[in-house]
Amino acid sequence: MSKRIDGAMRAARIAHALKCPVCGNPVQVEESGRLLCPENHSFDFAKQGYVNVLTRPAAGHYNKELFEARRRIMLDSGLYAPFHKAASDLIREVPFLASGTGIIADIGCGEGTHLHKILEELDDPHVAGAGLDIAKEGVQLAARDFPDAVWLVGDLAQSPFVDGSIHTILNILSPSNYEEFARMLAPGGRLIKAVPGAGYLRELREALYTDERRTYSNEGTVELFDRHFRRTETVPLRYSVLLRRAQLEDLVRMTPLSWSPDPEAVSRFLDCESAEITVELDLLIGEPRD
Repeated sequence: MSKRIDGAMRAARIAHALKCPVCGNPVQVEESGRLLCPENHSFDFAKQGYVNVLTRPAAGHYNKELFEARRRIMLDSGLYAPFHKAASDLIREVPFLASGTGIIADIGCGEGTHLHKILEELDDPHVAGAGLDIAKEGVQLAARDFPDAVWLVGDLAQSPFVDGSIHTILNILSPSNYEEFARMLAPGGRLIKAVPGAGYLRELREALYTDERRTYSNEGTVELFDRHFRRTETVPLRYSVLLRRAQLEDLVRMTPLSWSPDPEAVSRFLDCESAEITVELDLLIGEPRD
């Protein structure tokens, strides 16, 4: 079976949760490998197994090199393994999953490794995963390598998910659209938003910058979350991981922190065989306000 048809079959499992991003009508998943709505808006699955539901061109800093570096470091170093475990434990607490199939949507999924590892950790046939990102290069990698979820290139502002259809939203170090999140969540569902703490990648930040970018505060991000969602829990994660030289190079490639520093500062940071890197994340757990 081709990846294109396999991707369409996975999407058919959650077809009830998908809508046309153009007109908002329900869609059906055709065996030939496309989404089709009653107004004849259609979206073909690509050969890698993902479907592009963007209604306008999109561009950004995130390219294939960045996504490949992120993929390597997550799979090879375990940099985010404690986060994947913590997120999986939180998802298991969602009541709906105890009695039926639940849908986890990773909004801003990038190249898909976070969702893949969380689904792997859950190991639950009653859970279906869907990853959405506006960057086609990332979603292509996700669909190519992780045939365990539905992968969509799309815009969160014109989300392809039906009202009240998603049981857990993951929003991992990515921008948010809280109105859309509230619309998408099923009754009893929850949003899990991972935001960097003050110590996140501290060693890299301090090595690359001498100005205010050496420090970071998530206060504004947390305030915005609390303004739109009722926070039910905060799970702090604090740990460090030893990275080898090649992994440090991937760390530099994968993070926006390295987009504008002095090249000499990057060279000095990489002039070592290994380094301990701090991961500090706050997992904000919330539900829509009434």
